[in-house]
Amino acid sequence: MPRYVVIKTAVRMMIVGLFFLSARNAVAQAQGERQEIVKAGRATLHVTIRGKGDRIVFIPSLGRGVEDFDRIGNALVAAGYKVILPEPRGIGWSTGPLDGITLHDLAADVAAIIRATGPGPATVVGHAFGNRVARMVATDHPALVKEVILLAAGGMVPMSPETEAAFRRAFNSTLPRVERMAAMQRAFFASGNDATVWEKGWYYDAASAQSAAVRATPVSEWWGAGSAPILVLQGAEDVIALPENSRKLAAEYPKRVTIVEIPRSGHAMLPEQPDLISAAVLAYLKRQGAGTPR
Repeated sequence: MPRYVVIKTAVRMMIVGLFFLSARNAVAQAQGERQEIVKAGRATLHVTIRGKGDRIVFIPSLGRGVEDFDRIGNALVAAGYKVILPEPRGIGWSTGPLDGITLHDLAADVAAIIRATGPGPATVVGHAFGNRVARMVATDHPALVKEVILLAAGGMVPMSPETEAAFRRAFNSTLPRVERMAAMQRAFFASGNDATVWEKGWYYDAASAQSAAVRATPVSEWWGAGSAPILVLQGAEDVIALPENSRKLAAEYPKRVTIVEIPRSGHAMLPEQPDLISAAVLAYLKRQGAGTPR
């Protein structure tokens, strides 16, 4: 390729990159986005805040960052809510001890963020592993939680041995790509959905620490989410957080639990059906705000 073509191509790519960066900054400014650092004991947590209104705090899945909530978060900002997007310790700029922790420690991180970002309680949304932390926050810090919204809410009814084997392979970064993606498809995604959207964005050290925190915390300590109202978004094809889990939760706490099934979704849910999830969350929050008994 002639040199002048290379230079023109490089300049063109730089211009395109600057355009998209400017567009992203413009969106961030339109949403009133800002960054904060919150201290929580020995943890230091990086938090992105967007929008204005009642606060909604997001807790991501095992070994994943809070960017998984970008699409639903943007929908909630557009609907008039303030979204609080903290990176868990061990991910991005968030730091803190990863050894010897329990779900109580991770719940304390979220509680510190709620206190630091405004007065009063907030809605707490947890996906998969994050649903355990969300319920722990509601149990340990009930005054800080309006309601909890749980995506892929497992914990009581175990997955099948075949699914567990696929789940473990999905977290094995040494496997060949084809084998790992097949395991990810089997464990996390509904039939026909594209698992490659989750190929990247994994934090294995954080995932290991989070798994240890789950093992160190009895299910009975977080299962009921204190006395908070609960919305469970149940993936119709979730083979990890099986539907029996949400049905069991609803049977135990019928006055507090609402279940909404999300079709064509597995355990990943967020990249599979973000629009359906956003609509379900907004409908529930509207009912709660309209005076639905808590």
